[in-house]
Amino acid sequence: MPTRRHLLAMPLAACLPALPSWAAQGPGSPLLKGTTLEGQAFDLSALRGKVVMVVFWSTGCAVCRDKMPELRANARGWAGQPFELVTVCTDADRRELDVYQRAVLITVPPAQRHAALWRGAPGHADNFGQTGLLPATWLIDKQGRTAESYHGRIPPEAWDRIADLL
Repeated sequence: MPTRRHLLAMPLAACLPALPSWAAQGPGSPLLKGTTLEGQAFDLSALRGKVVMVVFWSTGCAVCRDKMPELRANARGWAGQPFELVTVCTDADRRELDVYQRAVLITVPPAQRHAALWRGAPGHADNFGQTGLLPATWLIDKQGRTAESYHGRIPPEAWDRIADLL
């Protein structure tokens, strides 16, 4: 058994629990991995070279639901540019999201859909932390670093910032 002197001489890292592999990405390097609602593997790091808007939302958030058509319309405006829109639903109960998603599949043409994930899905991992006020939005630059974040309604300046990052 190590003595107190031995414990003090141990590197701090040896005393800490192992961190998940994504934690090594460091500050400013967001992680988002999982499976889209359409069953496709998703990894935010695969979008390096593009500006990405990640929006955390909930079906119980009236502002979030109201802004989804606007998000899709604005994303269409960046068609042909290195830009991606990704949404992550934070609902605790997947059934609410499934009801919403069925409506999307009926009313939104495939070309206007974007990558959508559920935060409660098995295998989902992200390091965005507590989202606070929804919608919670992060802009990721082409190098894969967090450039901006917004909480609540997405301000018009966010779209100007995307233009700057492109």
